[in-house]
Amino acid sequence: MSQLSELNERTRHIFRSIVESYLETGEPVGSKTLAGQLNDVMSSATIRSTMSELEHMGLLYAPHVSAGRLPTEIGLRLFVDGLLQVGEMNEQERTLIAPQLSADAQLSDVVTQAVESLTGLSNCASLVVVPNRAQTIKHIEFVPVSQESLLVIMIDERDNVENRIISCPPGVTPASLIATNNYLNARLRGRSLSEIRQSTQTEITTAEKEIDARAARLVEAGLAEWGGTPDTAAQPEGAQNDAILDKSLIIRGQANLLNNIEMSEDLERVKILFDDLERKKDLIGLLSGAENGNGVKIFIGSETKLFSLSGSSLIVSGYRDKEQKIIGVLGVIAPTRSNYARLIPLVDHTARVVSKALGLNEPN
Repeated sequence: MSQLSELNERTRHIFRSIVESYLETGEPVGSKTLAGQLNDVMSSATIRSTMSELEHMGLLYAPHVSAGRLPTEIGLRLFVDGLLQVGEMNEQERTLIAPQLSADAQLSDVVTQAVESLTGLSNCASLVVVPNRAQTIKHIEFVPVSQESLLVIMIDERDNVENRIISCPPGVTPASLIATNNYLNARLRGRSLSEIRQSTQTEITTAEKEIDARAARLVEAGLAEWGGTPDTAAQPEGAQNDAILDKSLIIRGQANLLNNIEMSEDLERVKILFDDLERKKDLIGLLSGAENGNGVKIFIGSETKLFSLSGSSLIVSGYRDKEQKIIGVLGVIAPTRSNYARLIPLVDHTARVVSKALGLNEPN
């Protein structure tokens, strides 16, 4: 926001006018056009000089020689963060969202209805990350497959089976394997992976006290593979991937991304965006990062590697459960040139409505 403080009133006025014109028309704005829009209160020469200053600051650029100016992504970010006047939803829009969400509905029903409503109102593609229902563990077993490797088998309450190969700690004996299997099944049966992740270090410490050292090393190896470590930043990549796979992604309204395509370059960007959306694991990872903190978050263009080539913006907000914990994120994928003043309150209100349906609070 330091750049905004460097702009005097005249410069802010010109910058705001250029960005607002771009968001409305998509066209570069020239000094003569802008002078007319400002009722000639400033001369074209003054406006040109100010445009050059803004371009030097990295807030504007000229798409062609002798063309007008357009905002850069940095300029759009400055405008959205410091100069945008967010609009208000009307009663009809609020009504279109609220009746479709039932307070006693299942989480998946609530969020699916929410993104469908948001899609219709925003004319964008909408998405939501939903935590999967936590399946509890029914059985865990370590099976030797070689001198260096063990097969770890986990069966959940629905009899789904997952297998992992892990390195075998030195000195493991058949008796150690039996002790490990018995210990883990006694301690972890009936608990979910997310619960295990939250208590990994406690379980390792307990194992070191209750069983022999060889078996304790096996317990630690198994928990590191399935549950990760208490410190998210220190988790191995596989554990972080598991946390992502604990969530599902729902996308609605992809066809809206094809609206208003005027040039072949636009179509190519949409194709790239469709490819990005197929990488659901990466998208869930991006959205999960937006769960930290309150309010609406906006990612513009190359601010995310995922959308760096498609020129898209992501406008999202977290929703909460009855314990006021953010458990997921919903929002819209929109072109970089979008009506942010309208989309931000739509996303914010939808997140609040979902939170209300999940037993939290009344949306404002």
